[in-house]
Amino acid sequence: MLNNIGLPGLLLIAVVVLVLFGRGKISSLMGEVGKGITAFKKGVDDGKAELEDGMAEARDVTPEDEKDKA
Repeated sequence: MLNNIGLPGLLLIAVVVLVLFGRGKISSLMGEVGKGITAFKKGVDDGKAELEDGMAEARDVTPEDEKDKA
């Protein structure tokens, strides 16, 4: 269904959205989307850092007599 829209269809949709919501509303909406993307990226980076810190603190708890068998 969406494969057949093409450039003219997308332009028509953009014009209809612009007419319905106005430039100011769309601008504020895009600002909120940008803030959301920024917050998401920050959360992903924080999660990666937390995992890396956890891996650095990880220690080997294998008993000494079991280490030689591997």
